[in-house]
This record gives sequence, structure tokens and C-alpha cells, in this order.
Amino acid sequence: MSKLDALISLEYGEPLPAERRTGHGFPVFGSNGEVGRHQSALIAGPGIVVGRKGSVGKVTWSDNDFWPIDTTYWVNCPPEERRWLYWVLSWLPLHLLDTSTGIPGLNRRDVYELEVYRPKFGERRKIAQILDILDTAIRETEALIDKLKAVKQGLLHDLLTRGVGTNGQLRPPQSEAPQLYKESPLGWIPREWEAVELNQLIDPKRPVVYGILMPGYGYPGGVPVVKVKDIYDGKIHLNDLLLTSPKIDREYSRSRLKAGDLLFTIRGTVGRTAFVPPVLDSANITQDTARLAVVGTDARYLRAYLGMAVPSRFIATHTLGVAVQGINLRDVRRIPIARPSALEAKAIADEIQSQEQRLESESLSAAKLRRAKAGLMGDLLTGRVCVTPLLEPIQKATVPTEA
Repeated sequence: MSKLDALISLEYGEPLPAERRTGHGFPVFGSNGEVGRHQSALIAGPGIVVGRKGSVGKVTWSDNDFWPIDTTYWVNCPPEERRWLYWVLSWLPLHLLDTSTGIPGLNRRDVYELEVYRPKFGERRKIAQILDILDTAIRETEALIDKLKAVKQGLLHDLLTRGVGTNGQLRPPQSEAPQLYKESPLGWIPREWEAVELNQLIDPKRPVVYGILMPGYGYPGGVPVVKVKDIYDGKIHLNDLLLTSPKIDREYSRSRLKAGDLLFTIRGTVGRTAFVPPVLDSANITQDTARLAVVGTDARYLRAYLGMAVPSRFIATHTLGVAVQGINLRDVRRIPIARPSALEAKAIADEIQSQEQRLESESLSAAKLRRAKAGLMGDLLTGRVCVTPLLEPIQKATVPTEA
């Protein structure tokens, strides 16, 4: 074990007000990371910056020469130790050393008193290498996720405005093939599509309805009731559902759910949507949510189209209220929708779902890598795990897929 005062020296950064920075050149670092650029640097890189005021203990790495401002420390240490020390400092809970009562502050003397496990030099280098490999894999996966999000957004717009032709490909845009499109209340849409109101896509035997006015605060063994707060991130979250009595549920049998129904929030945050999973078949909803039993098109297509510009503007225009905003069911039923054939709607929905699944898969991979990195930092930087056997498997396991 070694005290940090034997390994590093924390040096004060120097002031560089925003109005003096040139906006180009070398990175300028504040306590929370890069805050600008300047034509000259204060410290030769690569190097480490530690937040001193504000974001206490936040550790940032610079590959290049840099300028740490006066709310930071820069780490003076042997060049060959920098990456290992970067990971050590990133892992240490430096934020807990905040000694101020006003603006958060980090006293370097407190940092110097910390003891860390210091293996032999070769092991330190391998530890840094392993964590660098994981960090690179995380950054590459996150970059791929950002790329997939951008691709999805562009493709989503194209699919929901141009659709898929008989050849299975996107139609050319209206500007290139005007004969394939027609004017409608929703703007230009493919000639084969119809401009309809949402109610034309709903099962007449199960019309658009809201749910229970007063479901109660809990009835052990009762019927689950979905609230607006349970609908977010495109899903119904099951951990905090209300349970109402069977008697109340029978009184509101009109709003009983079936697996596959689409829910649409009509109070509070208007317009959030989620599909009812099989586990909530025969559950119910509160008065703040509308049930959409879709039969006139692919429900996945309808859900995606509700996020397009024209429906979104309609929803925003007809959402009223100050303290609590809401939209009435009459207006929900009138939301304008462009309807393709059932076959084309399914093809569009399948492509959207494929993109979403790819994005979810990469997001899970990124989360898995972050967990692995967090666990390995604790194991390697404390000596709980020997570093040598880990290097080759990690190198093989962290190669991201291409978009």
C-alpha cells in the first residue's frame, strides 16, 4: 500500500476567463470537464485534471496539451504512471472529501492521505491496459448507439412519410417522384394512403375510453390499474400499479384491457404511449389514460405515426389546462393519421421494430460493459483479482459490432 502523496502532486490550475479564451486550439478544463478552447496550453499533455471547486473530485483525462483553470488541480506524476493513476483517481471516492460548507471544495492534503494498492510496475501497466480496453469498447459502443439513433430518426421519418413500395424499398421522395404522391390534410402522402381520423382505426366494439375515476389506494389481491406515472420510456412499469377492488373493476368493465391494446395518456404528460403486455390482460386504467383497441392498421405503425409532426401539433393544440394539462377523448378520436394498406403498415412497423431492437441490443451491451468496468476497477485496483489472466479474454470480448 502507498499513500498518494508518494505518487502524485496536485498542482493548482490558473485562471482563464471565458472572454479571454480564443475558442480554438487546446482544451481548457474546469472541474466538470472541458469548458472551451484556447490558442495556447498551460500544461504539456497527456495529463489528468481533478475537480477542486464545484464538481469536487471529478477526474478528466486529456490526450493533448491543456489548460486547467483555477477551479482544478492538475496531476504531476511520472509519465509512465499517468494512465494507472488516472484509473486509481477515477475509482477513489474523492467527492466524499468535500470539506466546504458553501461551494464544494477539495483539499489536496486530504487526497494525499489516501492509501492505494500499488502492485509492481508491470502489473500497473496491465491494469491500465485492461481498463483502457474496456473504456474504448464503451466509447465505441456509445458512438454506435448515437449513430443508430440518428439513422433510426431519419429512417422513421422516411418510412412514415414515404412508406414502402411494392418492391419492398422506400418510395422516392415527393420532390423526385411527384406522381407517387397526393395532397391531403396531412400534407403530401403516397397515393395509396388515406388521410383518416384515429377513431377510424379503432375497434367499434371497444371504443376509445378512459378508465376508473377513483380506483382507491390499494386492495390486496385486487385488479391491477395502470396510472399515467406507470407509463414512461415507452413501457408500462409494473412495480407500482394500483390494485382496485373487483367491484370497482366491474363498474368500469368498459375500460378493461387486453394484451396488445395501446395506451395513450390524456392527463398530465399528454401523449405518452405503451402497449399492454400479456401480464396485464384484464387489468384496468385510471381516468388519465385512454385505451386504444387498434384494428384498422398495425398498432405499432399507429404508435409510431402519433409521434409525427401533424399528429403532434394536433395533440399540442388540443391539450388544455394550467395546473394539470389534458386532452378530451373527442379530440383524441379526431387525431389525424395517414393510413397505408395493412400489408404496408406491417412492413413499416417491422422495419421500425428491427431498428429499435438493434438499438436496444447495443444499449444492453454498453450497460454490460459499464458494469464489467466498474467491477474490474474495484477488483484490479485493490488487488482482489490478479491482472495477468484477464487481459487476453477482455481483448477478445470487447470488439464492438459495426452499424
